[in-house]
Amino acid sequence: MSFGNLHELKENVLCQDVFIGGSETSSTVIEWAKLEMLKNLRVMEKAQVEVRRVFRKQRNVDETGLHKLKFLKCVIKETLRLHPPGPLLIPRESRESCVINGFLPAKTKVIINGWAIERDPRYWSEAERFYPERFDDSSVDFRETNFELIPFGAGRRIWHIVCHSQH
Repeated sequence: MSFGNLHELKENVLCQDVFIGGSETSSTVIEWAKLEMLKNLRVMEKAQVEVRRVFRKQRNVDETGLHKLKFLKCVIKETLRLHPPGPLLIPRESRESCVINGFLPAKTKVIINGWAIERDPRYWSEAERFYPERFDDSSVDFRETNFELIPFGAGRRIWHIVCHSQH
């Protein structure tokens, strides 16, 4: 095998990993949302009513009315809060020494438990309950300033991922 072919193979494998990882994450979130709605028929009925209202005159559901599905967006946020795709975020390394619940030397690897943060009762009332309405009038979103909801992690690079996952 030549180096050119090896390089091409490596690129193909990386592309396949990204594609499979992205679709697997999406399908897993959909499965969790379906399970939560089956366990909470009130939520499922409310979501069905919203979808039927928004798309009642159309034969098929398409992207034109997605921005009107406010409750369904809450269902997705709540699903991601309770069932984040990556419960442990990508390890980071501290650039300098700091104090966070004790001394943290420079160059220390830190792994953030997003699953625990998103179920922390200090940030979420009835943290274990599937309750999409908690996001109705909430400004909490997947943005850099809301660290209580970090299903995709946090930081500059995450915004690109979140924007593309919402389209």
